[in-house]
Amino acid sequence: MRTIGLIGGMSWESSAEYYRIINREAQRRLGGVHSARSLMLSVDFGEIEKLQHDGDWESLTAEMIEAARALERGGADFIVLCTNTMHRMADEMAASVAIPLLHIVDPTAAALKSAGVARVGLLGTAFTMEQDFYRGRLAGHGLQVLVPEAGDRATVHRIIYEELVKGEVREPSRTAYREIIARLIEAGAETIILGCTEIMLLVREEDSAVPLFDTTTLHALAAVDKALA
Repeated sequence: MRTIGLIGGMSWESSAEYYRIINREAQRRLGGVHSARSLMLSVDFGEIEKLQHDGDWESLTAEMIEAARALERGGADFIVLCTNTMHRMADEMAASVAIPLLHIVDPTAAALKSAGVARVGLLGTAFTMEQDFYRGRLAGHGLQVLVPEAGDRATVHRIIYEELVKGEVREPSRTAYREIIARLIEAGAETIILGCTEIMLLVREEDSAVPLFDTTTLHALAAVDKALA
C-alpha cells in the first residue's frame, strides 16, 4: 500500500472526514482491521483564512509548497490537498515535489462524466466559484459550469466561513442552501458539485432535486484507489 500524504486543517472538520472515509474504505476493501497508510500535515486555518481574505496568495502558495515538501520528506508517495479552495496553487505545489498531487477536480469530473452529466452547478467558497482555477479545470474536462448569482454566492461563502468550518450546522443555513440549489437547477444544472469540503456537513441528498457530487468523498475514495493501485 502506498502512503497517502494529506494536507489538512482547512478546516479540520473536513480533514477528519477525509481520514474517516479513507480508512473505512481501506478496511472495506482489504478486510479485517486494515487501515490506510497515511501522513497528515495539518495547518492552522485561522492563519490560512486571514491570508485568503487578505488576498495574499503568494504567502499561501509558499506555505502549501512547504507542506507538500514536508510530506515528501516524511515518506508520502503522493499528496492529497484536503480542500477545494487551496487547489488554486495546485500547479505550483505539484511542480515543487517529485511525487504526484491528486487534484480534487479530476476524480470529481470523472464521476460526473461517468454519470453522463454535462451542465453542473457549483457551490463553494467565493474563491472557488468565481476564480478560473477550479471552473477552468472542470471546463477542461468538457463540463459546463453554472454558479449562483452574486447574492447567493455571498450567502454560500458566509455560511462556510462563519459556521461550517467551526462544525456548526444550522437549519436556516440548510434551508438557504436548499433554495440556492433549487435556483441553480432552474438555471439548467443537471447536478450539483459540493465544491467545498465542509458543505457535506450541511447538505444532504434530500436537499436537492438532482444528484449531489461531494468532492470530499470522491477525492478521498480516489486517494484509496491510488494507494492500492
